[in-house]
Amino acid sequence: MEERLQKYMASCGVASRRKCEEIIAEGKVKVNGVLVNEPGIKIDPSKDIVEVDGEIIKKEENKVYIMLNKPEGYISSVKDEKGRTTILDIVKTTERIYPIGRLDYDSSGLILLTNDGEIYNKIIHPRVELIKKYIAVVKGEILERDIQKFEIGIDIGGYITAPATINVLSYDRNVSTVEIGIHEGKNRQIRKMCAALNHEVLSLKRIAVGEIKLGYLKRGEYRKLSKEELEYINNL
Repeated sequence: MEERLQKYMASCGVASRRKCEEIIAEGKVKVNGVLVNEPGIKIDPSKDIVEVDGEIIKKEENKVYIMLNKPEGYISSVKDEKGRTTILDIVKTTERIYPIGRLDYDSSGLILLTNDGEIYNKIIHPRVELIKKYIAVVKGEILERDIQKFEIGIDIGGYITAPATINVLSYDRNVSTVEIGIHEGKNRQIRKMCAALNHEVLSLKRIAVGEIKLGYLKRGEYRKLSKEELEYINNL
């Protein structure tokens, strides 16, 4: 049965489907020894041989779904050009896995990893609009006008954010602890939103992606997703 090249690559655990399209466009993929740079082509996995960077790839038989409580000071990618430690220095597995989405180097909390391109797409696709929740500690007092701006959208430099939520959990000594909910994933979005309102973010931790919650998982620890969590994702 034929399938699109990038979909096959994702199912082999190479990367997310979107990233696989970039890898193809970069001229790193061969099909039956012939270089291809068009992601839309179809292949027959039972007959065709696909190579990525000279290595023949095959579908991952063992699907892996992991939740990590990422500490600060780790890059949420498979590898880093600057040689910094990545989340794969924490998560030990024999499978080729990759993160679903990103968390900033200086942010902590829930991040999911998998080698299943279909699960990746279910979570990351813009149409799903999964609410991601964070606990942030910020400078200053969050006022009603700040809450209203979050709900309307904030200009973070040429881009107006979608409506979001911010709820004050505590305020002490000119520092607020808040819970923020967004469904977008722009680079350093929450930090930029708070900065636009003159509230510097002192710490940021993601606690939930949709109905999948970090719970009591300790910093630097990871676990497999439960059957119920996988069913939730598959039903998105």
